[in-house]
Amino acid sequence: MEGEDRRRRLEVWKLADELARSIYRATKAFPADELYTLTSQLRRAALFVPTNIVEGYSTGGDKELGRFLDIALRSLAETKYLLHFADCLGYLPPDQQADLQGQGNALGRKLWRFCVTVKKRPSRQRPLSQ
Repeated sequence: MEGEDRRRRLEVWKLADELARSIYRATKAFPADELYTLTSQLRRAALFVPTNIVEGYSTGGDKELGRFLDIALRSLAETKYLLHFADCLGYLPPDQQADLQGQGNALGRKLWRFCVTVKKRPSRQRPLSQ
C-alpha cells in the first residue's frame, strides 16, 4: 500500500489520471461509427499514460521507472496527436479541444521533467511495496 500511496501523491500521475478521465468523458460524444477506431485508440493511448506511471513505479528501481516514463511520454504524444485528429474531424468543440490540449501540455512538461530527473539520479533500487 505504501507504493500506491506514494504514487497517488505524484503530481504527474494525478495529471495523467485526470487527462485520461477527461478524454473518456469527451469521447462519449464521438460518432458511434468511431467507437472501435478513433474513440478506442484515443482512450487507450490516454489510459496508457497513467498506467505506465503506475507500472514503472511498481518496479524496484529507477532504471525501470525511467523506461516506463519513456513509454508514458510516447503514449502522451500519441494522445495529443489523436486529439488534434479528432479536432480536425470536428468531433470536439473548440473549448473542449483547447482544454484537453492544455491538460496534455501541462502533463507533458511535468512528465518530461520527472523522467529526466529519474534518469539523472544515481541508480538505486526501491523496495517493492507489499
